[in-house]
Amino acid sequence: MNIETQAYLKQIENWPKTGKHILANYDDETIIVYQAYRPSIGHFALKNGYFGGDFKYTRMSWIKPNFLWMMYRSGWGTKEGQEIILAIRLRREFFDELLSLAVPSKYSMNETQGAWKEKIKTSSVRLQWDPDHNPIGEKVERRAIQLGLRDNALESYGKKEAIEIINMSDFVAEQREYQKDLSFDKLHIPRERVYLPDNI
Repeated sequence: MNIETQAYLKQIENWPKTGKHILANYDDETIIVYQAYRPSIGHFALKNGYFGGDFKYTRMSWIKPNFLWMMYRSGWGTKEGQEIILAIRLRREFFDELLSLAVPSKYSMNETQGAWKEKIKTSSVRLQWDPDHNPIGEKVERRAIQLGLRDNALESYGKKEAIEIINMSDFVAEQREYQKDLSFDKLHIPRERVYLPDNI
């Protein structure tokens, strides 16, 4: 598995405890996002290097750069239809472009409600800030980002932009045992730091 990992307890010492932050595994050129799928979709993507087969391009698909948020959402890979945990390596330039196109799922007072509704209708990228979670699924004060992709953004993501698709399922199953036993001193997860897009 070509992803750097680090002890969970060591990482949380450096993570912000409150606020909206993109926690991610990244380097100078790339960033990792996560998705969870049923075996038919996950295995197709791993075999072919893109999303196809039973994958539906007519639906919005959500990507998450935060590993623990993905673990919360998928029940550490135990929920039906979310058994295959994938890490998708993207170019940072593409990920930053998605952020620049994103329209928040919730209305704010920064613009008129009518203008926001029009953007929601036409945008191919949706942005949500959700409560982040600790390994046992408890909410923390910090917020985690997820991006919903559809139309052109989803086509680009699913068919062209994946540099690498990595099967995280065995790693997740291994770490799930420490999570279940509350053995956080043994728990390792992908090394994540606060990510700041280049276009900010």
